[in-house]
Amino acid sequence: MQWSDVVDNAMFADLPFKIELTKFGKLLMSPASNEHGRIQSHLSAMLLQQQPGGDVVAECSIATADGIKVADVAWLSADFVARHGFVTPYPKAPDICIEIVSPSNSIVEMKEKAKLYLDSGALEVWIVHSLDQIEFLGVDGKLLKSVLIPL
Repeated sequence: MQWSDVVDNAMFADLPFKIELTKFGKLLMSPASNEHGRIQSHLSAMLLQQQPGGDVVAECSIATADGIKVADVAWLSADFVARHGFVTPYPKAPDICIEIVSPSNSIVEMKEKAKLYLDSGALEVWIVHSLDQIEFLGVDGKLLKSVLIPL
């Protein structure tokens, strides 16, 4: 299965969970809670306010070495948008990829996705446990804070 098969299939249009695709074409589904959606909305609004000139995409599909992964939130610099527009999926990870930890996620899974995003070109990955607990990762490892967004 290709990502376009997933995106264009009406059967998947209104599901209450996130869908990703492995490099073998298998679907992965993760349920999302209202708290997850609230955090996603708050982060999106904060990013748009803190970094004018860039853009934000929720449920951002990205081609990785392990298939199509979907970042809960992604921040795209103006330069990234000029190069890639809003293609689906992105062939390279946006500047910042954000994953919100849900009860169904393991820390190992989150670290693996972070590595996939960084290997695909992200400059930072944020792993969000709550709005007050965010782990920042860069290409050289753990960061004390975001280098790209003044929080």
